[in-house]
Amino acid sequence: MSFRVVRSSKFRHVYGQALKREQCYDNIRVSKSSWDSTFCAVNPKFLAIIVESAGGGAFIVLPHNKVGRIAADHPLVGGHKGPVLDIAWCPHNDNVIASGSEDCVVKVWQIPDGGLSRTLTEPVVDLVFHQRRVGLVLWHPSALNVLLTAGSDNQVVIWNVGTGEILVHIDSHPDIVYSACFNWDGAKLVTTCKDKKIRIYDPRTGELESEAMCHEGSKATRAIFLRHGLIFTTGFNRSSERQYSLRAPDALNEPIVMVELDTSNGVMFPLYDADTNLIYLCGKGDSVIRYFEVTPEPPFVHYINTFQTTEPQRGIGLMPKRGCDVTTCEVAKFYRMNNNGLCQVISMTVPRKSDLFQEDLYPDTLAEDAAISAEEWIDGKDADPITFSLKGGYVSSSASKSLSVNKKVNILNKPRGGGGGSSGAASSSAGGGSYSSSANNNEASDAGPPAAVLSEKDLRSIQDEIRKLKAIIVKQENRIRALEAKVNAGNGDETDARNKNGSGSGSSAAASNVASDSKASESANDHVSTSAATAAAQEAD
Repeated sequence: MSFRVVRSSKFRHVYGQALKREQCYDNIRVSKSSWDSTFCAVNPKFLAIIVESAGGGAFIVLPHNKVGRIAADHPLVGGHKGPVLDIAWCPHNDNVIASGSEDCVVKVWQIPDGGLSRTLTEPVVDLVFHQRRVGLVLWHPSALNVLLTAGSDNQVVIWNVGTGEILVHIDSHPDIVYSACFNWDGAKLVTTCKDKKIRIYDPRTGELESEAMCHEGSKATRAIFLRHGLIFTTGFNRSSERQYSLRAPDALNEPIVMVELDTSNGVMFPLYDADTNLIYLCGKGDSVIRYFEVTPEPPFVHYINTFQTTEPQRGIGLMPKRGCDVTTCEVAKFYRMNNNGLCQVISMTVPRKSDLFQEDLYPDTLAEDAAISAEEWIDGKDADPITFSLKGGYVSSSASKSLSVNKKVNILNKPRGGGGGSSGAASSSAGGGSYSSSANNNEASDAGPPAAVLSEKDLRSIQDEIRKLKAIIVKQENRIRALEAKVNAGNGDETDARNKNGSGSGSSAAASNVASDSKASESANDHVSTSAATAAAQEAD
């Protein structure tokens, strides 16, 4: 007698359910770029999607309550001169997002609470270094304002966004970097490259620690660090069959697991939930989402189920656990872009009979607070990300947060001439960061009291008032132009009427003049004839 033992797992019955169309986002023109990116980024406040835009690159930012059909003229974030290739929300500030573009520039944006009321074109900071398009942006998991960018120039750069400076520059990749991922505490960095190799770096020094062949296929590969140190990869074999593997960092050449999935040609994006150790595989052009559980028991990567839809997906985003509904035992929420302009919301749920908080489903998850600063991290300090319990729900505490860029003084700058000190902007030669500064600290004014220091809130309010005044001026100018056009049109009609009247009176006067001339000539002729007759009579006498 033989029987099959079913593996025990609390996630064995996870199922996906798509929300109704009126609870989703419609009429979104998703980017048609061929770059292998998810085109979507989600956090508990906003949904960001890369869209088609004329005259440059743009992405749309929507608050979660703005569901339904999106207006065609909805405000965008549109400061790039080329198509946007990748976007990523800051894990420590839900209002800050970074974007990379074909214009070789990385921009960091501050999104106001409530969303955009007009198109945003001024970023908080521009990060300028790459010589070719930037296709990857990635935030550090525990250090504040640390951002990784990778471009088609084969360069990987780690920035301190708070100062606009380059912290680390890695130039050892021989070809385009497909993906990058920090480990749990950000002390290691794994990358995959077009040369089919996977590499592990020390992100502080840029030192290459190990490398190995990843997947033998020539198409794009992806690699992510799991919470307990293992590395999960997706790629293709020589026959263009899609496959995934699980590896240990100290034995990259010997995969623990290597499994073929299917023969589809879409790149698979592994989306990882560190709290539950679930991995969701989403392929571009696929109509399915497969999910697996990673455990210490063989075969280590256990297939759970597949969520099936009818429409192929063009992009996808995973909501952080902070944004999931714990009252319905929701363990994941996906935002899935279709080719028809619909962003479909999919909820992954574990069926439970009790309405109480399920502590086994919701261990402490990532908080929005940074564990260390950028300066501490680059000095060698490591720290696990801060976690908190979802019991009682999640309440955002970043309403008053704002990203501030503090420019370091360049001691080589010459003080400007003139009696009083003047504030100016200097370019940072250390990192190539380009950004605005309110004052230059090494230029002090000798005459008069020091200028008052305004807070960021006051500056924003002043800028809003200036924008409102400009809008009023433009409106009044348009009104004055319209009135002037009406007045000019009325004057033209009167002039035409006068001209017509003048021509009629002129013709009648000319006729009267001709008549009077003819009468005068007749009277003159009569006078001549009369005088001639008189003279003849006198001669006859």
